[in-house]
Amino acid sequence: MSFLVLDHVGKNFGPQTAVEDFSLSVGKGEFISFLGPSGCGKTTTLQMIAGFLDPTRGAIRLEGRDLTTVHPSKRGLGIVFQSYALFPHMTAAENVAFGLEMRGVARAERETRVRDALAMVGLAGYEDRHPRRMSGGQQQRVALARALVIRPNVLLLDEPLSNLDAKLREDMQIELRQIQRNLGTTTILVTHDQIEAMSLSDRIVVMSKGRIEQIGTPQETYEKPASAFVSQFLGKTNDFAATVDGTTSPPRLAIGAWHLPAPAGVSGTVTVSVRPERTGFGDTGLAARITTRIFQGNHWLFQCETACGTAIVIRPNDGGAQPAEGEAVHLTWRPEDMSLRPAGDRP
Repeated sequence: MSFLVLDHVGKNFGPQTAVEDFSLSVGKGEFISFLGPSGCGKTTTLQMIAGFLDPTRGAIRLEGRDLTTVHPSKRGLGIVFQSYALFPHMTAAENVAFGLEMRGVARAERETRVRDALAMVGLAGYEDRHPRRMSGGQQQRVALARALVIRPNVLLLDEPLSNLDAKLREDMQIELRQIQRNLGTTTILVTHDQIEAMSLSDRIVVMSKGRIEQIGTPQETYEKPASAFVSQFLGKTNDFAATVDGTTSPPRLAIGAWHLPAPAGVSGTVTVSVRPERTGFGDTGLAARITTRIFQGNHWLFQCETACGTAIVIRPNDGGAQPAEGEAVHLTWRPEDMSLRPAGDRP
């Protein structure tokens, strides 16, 4: 039985549709990310789960209980906001204890749980420190401890790491995932950061214009995107126009002047997508010329021009010789590394 269910949920603000036909079943202990650009409806969906917004249609159920008429404070959810929303006049311990006080937890138990929660997020010894004397990463940990100390049914995270610098954000991603795995708390994260979603999630819900584009594991959504939007939003991708030649046996897939076996059941004109790191150089393949070569530390990035448009190739920096700018090459890849979609599907 699914732990949290969103059943054809939608939200309108007047004539404007913010979320349309959103259906998702979340398992207990699962880490789900809502991923998409600004305005795609991911935060609106999170706020409907939290109870801050009422759905225009559809239902939200937690362990079979309809949450539609349940007050946010009665849903048993923990929430970490982008701004952390800490009380500046309270110490770290007082901030973490606030939710327990509101729930009438006895003082002795409250003190124990606050101490344990702060230790869990690496802030043992910071109990008496005020937010103004803490770094952004430390404030984020206090907000996380405050959400977890109430032992929520579901933890909701609204872009909690977006205010941190790149190195600290990466460190906090690792710590957040470890904490979530240790506690087994069902977690939903809202983010526009593709790397963050892929690093943390069991499954990703990719959203665009209020609708779900794809639901899948990080590997599924990255390697087998269901639409042009997913293909382009989740990292770089190479798109090539191709035609299936059904007059040959077996049928051949023509990409420019390069012909390779066509996947079963494919016909007509299609778009072939291949990730740059799965695109390589070979003796045969799609003819190209390198226009730009960039060294990026652990890998090289090549921009190439082909008869089918511009393509990117990413090769690991293994110490070997690399093609030079202006050099004629052939782009190639394994058949299993490409995905096909209708030719009219555009991001």
